[in-house]
Amino acid sequence: MELVKLSSVTKSFGAVRAVDALDLSLGQGEILGFLGTNGAGKTTTIKMLLGLIAPDAGGVAVFGADPRRASTRRRIGFMPETAHYYPFLTARELLRFYGGLCGMDAAGIASRAGELLEKVGLAEAGGRQLKTYSKGMLQRAGIAQALLHDPDLLILDEPFTGLDPLARIQFRDLLLELRAAGKTVFFSSHELSEAELICDRVAILKAGRCVYEGSVRQIAGDGGGNLERIFLDVLGRPDAARKEVRS
Repeated sequence: MELVKLSSVTKSFGAVRAVDALDLSLGQGEILGFLGTNGAGKTTTIKMLLGLIAPDAGGVAVFGADPRRASTRRRIGFMPETAHYYPFLTARELLRFYGGLCGMDAAGIASRAGELLEKVGLAEAGGRQLKTYSKGMLQRAGIAQALLHDPDLLILDEPFTGLDPLARIQFRDLLLELRAAGKTVFFSSHELSEAELICDRVAILKAGRCVYEGSVRQIAGDGGGNLERIFLDVLGRPDAARKEVRS
């Protein structure tokens, strides 16, 4: 079942075409790594998936519906690359605030918040104000926020930024656990090694166009065609055409 489908999606800002005739799909229980350099169009694509901006042309469907619908958004968890939270809130207060926005009851928020703070390694720091947190700790709080309402689709923009090695391992395990539970994950990243470890498929964006899409199982770790080499190859070619590898 396709949970996410982009069909010939195009988006421009003035004379700049940020996304150019993008076709992409994502199935249930799948982890997709959305890769590319800065300015490739990854964040613009994510904003269209969230219904925050509309495409100039083409179609965006999430759960088979318009992502701007409230019923669709309730099933999505989102973590931005840089989150700006109220610094005087504690992590527990932050989750209570977002839980209320999601329509969760107080008991459900308290139970879920305790579970998630433990999972992301903030159980002991949950009562501290966010202004005392490091960048990595704020990333962990953002992960907990995105997962709070138990979404079916998780959209993450550069989720590994600022995480120390232990936190990366914990977060990687958490994403794999979510996939095993039938959740779907779409994340953009510069971290090729992380994508190679946890993704089912990757899509590489260049100047708003998908220039590579393939199964990680076929390309990872063979020493000659690993993800890093493919990334350098397709982005280094001046006129990269889309290449697709399916399992």
